[in-house]
Amino acid sequence: MIDKFKKLTKTKSFHICMIMVIIVVILFIVGMLVLRYSVEGETNMPFNLSKIVIISTQEGIDDSQINTRWSFDVHQSNDIYLYIDKNEAYDKTEIIKSVRVDNFQIEANNTEKIKLYKPDTEEENVIFKYDDKDIIQNLEYTGDVESDLKNLKIANQGGIIAFRCSNNNVTKYQSDEEEINHSELLKKAGIVEDDLKVNLTFHLTIILESGKEYQAEIKIELPTGNVIEEGSTSTEITDLEDVVFKRTHN
Repeated sequence: MIDKFKKLTKTKSFHICMIMVIIVVILFIVGMLVLRYSVEGETNMPFNLSKIVIISTQEGIDDSQINTRWSFDVHQSNDIYLYIDKNEAYDKTEIIKSVRVDNFQIEANNTEKIKLYKPDTEEENVIFKYDDKDIIQNLEYTGDVESDLKNLKIANQGGIIAFRCSNNNVTKYQSDEEEINHSELLKKAGIVEDDLKVNLTFHLTIILESGKEYQAEIKIELPTGNVIEEGSTSTEITDLEDVVFKRTHN
């Protein structure tokens, strides 16, 4: 029996079979690693997305062309803040070169009314304005010593970036009342939740001075909370297990 096995191991067909088995095992291991990476992504990045804060509001913009006491174009805006923190468990020193937000995809009843804005550099007392010059298709914050939202700078060891997703001209509100409550404009105009729903998807890319780049797809449902009834709502998202970063360079 042993002699027969020895003879078998010396045959060409046996060697071919063993090579095939080894190749299959290697391909299986590689496939499992690829599958695991596609699900888990990078598990030890130098910088992490720690939380997302969303502030949803409603605002009436004066329309002076209408001859009533009050006339507003009512916008429903969502200010989105992304917090990027240094990973203290990462054992090497890395520096943020820039952080990019792009590849926006918008699902809404009236997508043509959805506008994206960068922070405004002219107005000191507010971060965002409904100004056409601030409308963006993509956004990039440059790494610097300190974060500066208005000038699109993020601290190179972690900071905050922000942009606005606004549902413009949701409705018009006109009234001859003596006083009005700006937090009730949507409610008084008869707007319902389905009129405001926006599914926003975008890519967040962290680019390092070393040449490494990490990218994740982020999906957000807007607005947060019941902004129609409350006027202004906010939420802090810290459960980010569905946000998977993958290395796209180096």
